[in-house]
Amino acid sequence: MPKVEDLANTLRRAGVGSDSRVIAYDDQGGAMASRLWWLLKYLGHDSVYVMDEGFSAWKAADFPVSAEQKIVVPGNFAARPRPEMLADMEEVKSKLSALGVVLVDSREGPRYRGEVETIDRTAGHIPGARNRFWAEGRRSDGSWKSAEEQGVRFADLFKDDEVIVYCGSGVTACPNVLALQEAGFTRVKLYAGSWSDWISYEDNSVAVGDKEDSKGV
Repeated sequence: MPKVEDLANTLRRAGVGSDSRVIAYDDQGGAMASRLWWLLKYLGHDSVYVMDEGFSAWKAADFPVSAEQKIVVPGNFAARPRPEMLADMEEVKSKLSALGVVLVDSREGPRYRGEVETIDRTAGHIPGARNRFWAEGRRSDGSWKSAEEQGVRFADLFKDDEVIVYCGSGVTACPNVLALQEAGFTRVKLYAGSWSDWISYEDNSVAVGDKEDSKGV
């Protein structure tokens, strides 16, 4: 997580004000755009949206593009953090066996199962976490699935569950946070440190394989 005031200053320099409507897009399936969406929501800015499909689809539709670097007038963005949207390692650890709390791992299946790990020093997942690869929230054409389709992805969860979402480093978990909210889940948190943070504590358990109820190794 960036420092709140550092991020607020960056947004102000980009011209974002308290009344700005922000539309985030990328060309990476919506992962980075969703991360910006989440950060703005966390800072208390609700008028933020993720553009469906992304930049390549925009160009393919012959919509205008420009390489012009405009002079930006700084905005008056004011940060109002919402700590209830965020979970840290201690909270995750304290809730591993809690009723009504569900962990969602947003990484690809092989990384979740511990079959491969090319980024972090330890492979596997947090014990009890359910695997929902973030990219499965999109259709084959790159568009986002509807709220109903997202609901099917998370049909094994109850709407009143507290859902804590993580990935490798807190970025690609954000598309799943967005998908869960679209599906009607209201108690969704991001574990920002995610897997990289979890394994930095030697006494934290690690699970491997497909069993969501694994006790760890």
